[in-house]
Amino acid sequence: MKRCSLTQGLTKTIVLAACFGATVSAAVAEPVKVEAVVMPKEEIRHDFGDGSGRFVQMVMREGEATGSGPLAETTVTEYGMHDVVPGMDGDASGYLVFTASGDDIAYVKWLLRAVFAPGPDGNPMLINNGLWEVIGGTGKFEGLEGAGKLHLEFPSKTDRNFVLEGEMVSAAE
Repeated sequence: MKRCSLTQGLTKTIVLAACFGATVSAAVAEPVKVEAVVMPKEEIRHDFGDGSGRFVQMVMREGEATGSGPLAETTVTEYGMHDVVPGMDGDASGYLVFTASGDDIAYVKWLLRAVFAPGPDGNPMLINNGLWEVIGGTGKFEGLEGAGKLHLEFPSKTDRNFVLEGEMVSAAE
């Protein structure tokens, strides 16, 4: 009798799991790599007068995204706050707003830590890495999920290249 109850319970559990699995979306996270080169549009900067060289800067930069995944081939706006001690370290955070044709928008929150280490030539070398996460979206980006690592490059004195690598699950259609 006990063996029969255990078998029936196991069978019910398997059937319930199969039914539940059939109702769950078949969406699978896929690897993505997006590069967004952005150029300054607005900036507020404060230089500390204590001899530290520290500055804090709030920026709005705009550009285009390329690469793979749902955010490729969109326009991008960065809203960022950067707290920097040149030659020492820095912290930055903000949002990247990816806009596709038709005004579909994806919101990505990012966080970055910058440190300077001795480079091969003895001069300080910037190591600039962090994390990103999709936090919301509208239109075709509603329900988009994803996260990964962030690297920030400097193609010029003013432009920035946000390199986002990670995984995304496209919004349900």
